[in-house]
Amino acid sequence: MTKSKTSTVEELIVYGKSKVHSTQAKMLLANLLNKNPLELLNCLNEEIPLEVRQKYQKQLELLNKKKPIQYVIGNTNFYGNKFLVNEHTLIPRFETEELVEKTLYHIKKIFSDQTLKIIDLGTGTGCIGITLKKKLPNTEVTLVDINPNTLEVTKQNVRNLQTEVAIIQSDFWNQITQKYHVVISNPPYIKTTETIESIVKENEPHIALYAGEDGLDCYRKIISNLKEHLLFPYIVAFEIGCTQKED
Repeated sequence: MTKSKTSTVEELIVYGKSKVHSTQAKMLLANLLNKNPLELLNCLNEEIPLEVRQKYQKQLELLNKKKPIQYVIGNTNFYGNKFLVNEHTLIPRFETEELVEKTLYHIKKIFSDQTLKIIDLGTGTGCIGITLKKKLPNTEVTLVDINPNTLEVTKQNVRNLQTEVAIIQSDFWNQITQKYHVVISNPPYIKTTETIESIVKENEPHIALYAGEDGLDCYRKIISNLKEHLLFPYIVAFEIGCTQKED
């Protein structure tokens, strides 16, 4: 890498590809330049200032140290929206997008024009509840998480995506008094003895991953007080299953 004060986009791409996978190199640079990775091809000769180049080099080093790219760039795409993430939040997965998609399907199938009350337990980034609120603006959505550091990220995402939701710090139902038509959650479900990818184990918060010897501790917490928090008709949706009651 040259020591000049500026570098071109093309030079940075070539340098990045020598350090990490091509796709990741382009994602990092595109994020720094506030562009889509495909847009980089249209500005290969654009000069990039020294401070941006230095930040790019530091991010490449983090990737080489097995830091998830979502944490390196500080955000990830979920259901078409950009959500902030950091070491206090689980990185949203495609499977969780499927959970939202299936829940929306059941909501449209069961409910008419009534104002729905939705609660997202263990919300993390808020991606589930915020997405449901954006897709169903007339709903009342409550986001719940036990970790105050996680909820700071949740609040930032709520502000950035301009949604009106309630946010409560609680260990699942402990501080919740209301009832809801839709209870949705992607709680921790990994057994404490289970072997998982090192990049996940070493970076993502264990409180959002592990749930006891059989991986069901959080599901027990949710289900134990579920009935007293349900309005009819209702939907209960987990990443590993969905239940609906229409009468």
